[in-house]
Amino acid sequence: MEHSGHGMTMDLPPFTLGRGLGWSADPFFLVACAVALALYAWGVVRLARRGDSWSVGRTVSFVAGVLSIGLMMCTRLNDYGMVMFSVHMVQHMVISMLSPILILLGAPITLALRALPVAATRGRKGPRELLLALLHSRYMQIITHPAFTIPLFIASLYALYFTPLFDFLMGSKTGHVAMMVHFLAVGIVFFWPIIGVDPGPHRPGYLMRMLELFAGMPFHAFFGIALMMASEPMVETFRNPPASLGIDALSDQNAAGGIAWAFSEIPSVLVLIALLFQWYGSEQRQAKRQDRAADRDGDKELEAYNAYLASLNARGR
Repeated sequence: MEHSGHGMTMDLPPFTLGRGLGWSADPFFLVACAVALALYAWGVVRLARRGDSWSVGRTVSFVAGVLSIGLMMCTRLNDYGMVMFSVHMVQHMVISMLSPILILLGAPITLALRALPVAATRGRKGPRELLLALLHSRYMQIITHPAFTIPLFIASLYALYFTPLFDFLMGSKTGHVAMMVHFLAVGIVFFWPIIGVDPGPHRPGYLMRMLELFAGMPFHAFFGIALMMASEPMVETFRNPPASLGIDALSDQNAAGGIAWAFSEIPSVLVLIALLFQWYGSEQRQAKRQDRAADRDGDKELEAYNAYLASLNARGR
């Protein structure tokens, strides 16, 4: 591998799915994924030892989300993503739009709040108390508000790819890792208030969550269309792909645009399905609460009526 002015170049054979899935781990993401899985497993085991249950579905979702990041960053897909716009776009879409949804559906914050021990001394702040303070902080209120998350979600596309910042970040492994961490963080703060499994400072109603989801997606589709309709390569990093790949830069850019445009539908469907299930569950719980309240009120009315009859009977005697 050798370093060029616009990223990491290497003699790679033409891309195939088999070659792309070969092992080629990025150290940062390999360690990060391993730590995330270990901490989640610790939380689940701690609950189990305490006799508490934890949803298998949430565990599967979280593990799938972390493994999807590992698939993008710890295989040869990451090597091809440094020199092929289309493969890079697959990485971007998965890490920013699929992995965050799966991770959030795993409810890691809820698990942490249930698994972390309460501080032994009153007034002292342990990990659980610090996490609660962070969740209720002004900082969290800002970064989870739609006035912040939606513009950030949009700017991460246009301000990054259509400015020299993208070429600067792609000029080194460190910059590339920082970019992918940014994509993941943006996806998490965007989808966190919308999915609403974990507690957070911004928790709108279900209809408003759907509006927030659809507010950002059209801009995502427009970005893909802009790449597909361009008559010349728009990103310097991918303007001159290695000859060994046997690809045309403009055709590869058009493919990247198609991937970005098509991928915007996937998270929309996933999130909508999750929201509909949550909405239905919420309505069911509300109906049960109302039934229990009605039963209690009915019992009180019956007791009052019986007492009234008893008083009338006493008077008659």
